[in-house]
Amino acid sequence: MAALQAMRGIDLIAAVVLVAEIGDMSRFASAPELMAWLGLVPSENSTGEEVRRGPITKAGNGRARRVLVEAAWSYRHPLRVGSAMQARVEAAPRPAREIAWKAQRRLTARYRRLAASDKQQTVIVTAIARKMAGFIWDICRQTMPTATAARACGPLALDGARPAHRPSA
Repeated sequence: MAALQAMRGIDLIAAVVLVAEIGDMSRFASAPELMAWLGLVPSENSTGEEVRRGPITKAGNGRARRVLVEAAWSYRHPLRVGSAMQARVEAAPRPAREIAWKAQRRLTARYRRLAASDKQQTVIVTAIARKMAGFIWDICRQTMPTATAARACGPLALDGARPAHRPSA
C-alpha cells in the first residue's frame, strides 16, 4: 500500500479502498483491462464504419471508480510534491516513486491540455482517473515480483508486515 500512496491524491484510506475493492491485481493482464473493469472506458455504439463513443460504461466496481475520480481532482494543481506527501513518497519503493512522478508529470499536463480545449471538468477528471488506473496497475506490476505478492499490492504486502501469529486454542 505504501507503493500506491506515492501517487498524488492517494492517501491511506484511498489505497485501502483500492486494494480491498480491486483484489488480486495479477488477474489483469494489461492496464486497459483494469480500466475496463473499473468502468472508466467510453461506451461504444458502432455500425459499419461509423463509430459513436458515449459516456463511461460504469460497469465494474463503483467504490474503486469513485476513489480514483476523487484522487484525480488533485491533478488540477501545479506539478509538485508537498511536504505532507513527501514522507509517503519516501516510504514507497523506488520503482513506485519513479512511476508516481512520471504519472504526476503526465497527468498534470493532460489536465491542463484538456482544460484548454474547453472540456467539462468532470469529463477531464474522469479521463485523468482512467489514466491513473493504468499507472496504479504499473506500480503494482513493478513493485510486486511474484503472482502471489501481486495481489493488489496485497493486503499482506502492507509495507512488508506479516500478520500476527495466533496460537490455536
